[in-house]
Amino acid sequence: MKEIVIISGKGGTGKTSVAAALASVAQNIVIADCDVDAADMHLILKPKIKHSNNFYSGVKAKIETHLCVSCGECERICRFNAIIHTSGTYTVNPLDCEGCGYCYNICPAGAINLVEQLVGQYFLSDTKLGSKLAHAQLGIGADNSGKLVATVKKEAKISAVRNQIDYILVDGSPGIGCPVISSLSGADFVLLVTEPTRSGLCDLQRVWELTTKFKIPAGCIINKKDINLPISEEITQYLQKNGIYLVCSLPYDNDFSQAITTGQSLVEYNPSKWKKLFVNIWKTITKELI
Repeated sequence: MKEIVIISGKGGTGKTSVAAALASVAQNIVIADCDVDAADMHLILKPKIKHSNNFYSGVKAKIETHLCVSCGECERICRFNAIIHTSGTYTVNPLDCEGCGYCYNICPAGAINLVEQLVGQYFLSDTKLGSKLAHAQLGIGADNSGKLVATVKKEAKISAVRNQIDYILVDGSPGIGCPVISSLSGADFVLLVTEPTRSGLCDLQRVWELTTKFKIPAGCIINKKDINLPISEEITQYLQKNGIYLVCSLPYDNDFSQAITTGQSLVEYNPSKWKKLFVNIWKTITKELI
């Protein structure tokens, strides 16, 4: 079983469009949408949820008022001003509480508990393509997205083993933060998607620097190559210098936005233009680069 992760240094490069197109032509795969902060593969793959689970992460303090002796120690030591004192009653503002546990440890009456927080859900679904999709929904403002990514990947691997699947195709998060690091963990190949803008080049360099820490072979797709040919050439030279395989360069095409607005992958939206290309990209990755 091989794991292929698709990431980008910044949003808006066409990463998810590429991932959905590959999912449309690949055989024997499980798909994992690990862009949990802004998951959108479900908009294209139209999954039917088969299993759902709550995702708990982090803790918040809670004061049991019937045990509280109103000593005020918790309010005194809280650096986040999360303790509210009203008419002799102490409560915790969950929006300000960081879950550090200091108040829990110093409360002389043992009136404070640390309560695990429900911050999202994760799912295993059947897609319209016939493949399985592991995906998640993180609550508004919730953190620990890196841990949720690890959970989504675990679900994808369990499904792949159970169904004797050869490949896991991961749509990772943009950037270089915790979700990306979690997405890269255990990967066999990384496909970088970039665009020929100054920020696109700089963010490609940052995400490649991160990828090298994992010692994972990588390829790159330059999307919208014709919007800035000089920077496209800079990116090509950077790829050659760093031993990153240039999988292909794609021209700017309105099909990317049109396909998404109709809830389709590029291959579904315009198969005569895109199917053969993405079949060849998939073959290149699976037969030559891994």
